Amino acid sequence: MGDEFQRVRVAVVQSSPVLFDREATVEKACRIIGEVGGQGADLVLFPEAFIPAYPRGLGFGAVVGSRTPEGRRTFERYWANAVQVPGPAIEALGKAAREAGIYLSIGVIERDSTFSRGTLYCTLLYFDPQGILMGKHRKLKPTASERLIWGEGDGSTMPVFNTPIGRIGGLICWENYMPLARMAMYGKGVEIYLAPTADHRDTWHSTLRHIACEGRCFVLGCNQFITKDMYPGDLEGLEELDEQPDTMCRGGSAIVSPFGEVLAGPLYDEEGILTADLDMAQIAQGKFDFDVAGHYARPDVFQLVINENPFDPVVRRPS
Repeated sequence: MGDEFQRVRVAVVQSSPVLFDREATVEKACRIIGEVGGQGADLVLFPEAFIPAYPRGLGFGAVVGSRTPEGRRTFERYWANAVQVPGPAIEALGKAAREAGIYLSIGVIERDSTFSRGTLYCTLLYFDPQGILMGKHRKLKPTASERLIWGEGDGSTMPVFNTPIGRIGGLICWENYMPLARMAMYGKGVEIYLAPTADHRDTWHSTLRHIACEGRCFVLGCNQFITKDMYPGDLEGLEELDEQPDTMCRGGSAIVSPFGEVLAGPLYDEEGILTADLDMAQIAQGKFDFDVAGHYARPDVFQLVINENPFDPVVRRPS
């Protein structure tokens, strides 16, 4: 990280997808990327599961011991609008990042294109300013009913990227409550920690500030703003939302310094874009008295072992 990058401008996009519509949501994301890039942002973050949707409130017709045909068709529609990597959505997002000259991170629902093609993953994609997909992170542990619709990632997709604007990495939603997962990020020297989420509780904001202080890193929290009337009217299972409030996700996006100071946000109850200029010198200043993976660690007492091998269901060995 050279002296010319002592200040980095970041943008957090609190927006809503066109739910269950991949192409329309990609188009909206690309439009926003162009707008924010034109305002001088170096890095832009979108929420968890932005493309094609975080299906809040839906049960997909499932209870313990049974599933309904309607729920299966709702899942099929979700699956059909998921993102393939590589694929047209990746090409469009990469082009938008290149034209804007930004680093881009965006949450998508990824359809497995390697093995069965049936499993979906909650994935965070990373693009560089040339529009190249640098890599991805698949959520390690979907929470509660998310486990019905998303598979689990493994240790092979837990990157921290060393870029000219700093080391960029992060975790998705409640993965950030996993102390060992956070330590994996700290051990890789993360400086700009991305925390896209679907959690709109006030307590989530406390989590963002804790991570910033613990990791002595900048933390970008990003959530969607969703109202019930945004769901497509012809979606099967829509009656499952009858008891939901009109505002289903109120946001809460924020940007936090390595000292836990709130630089922007939290933003609630509307779509919007938060920006902040990060003084990267604060990272070294913060680690003067606390470096969780450095002088404040006790490797003689505690050590974390990370398995970064991919776990493939089918291994082919030559005869």
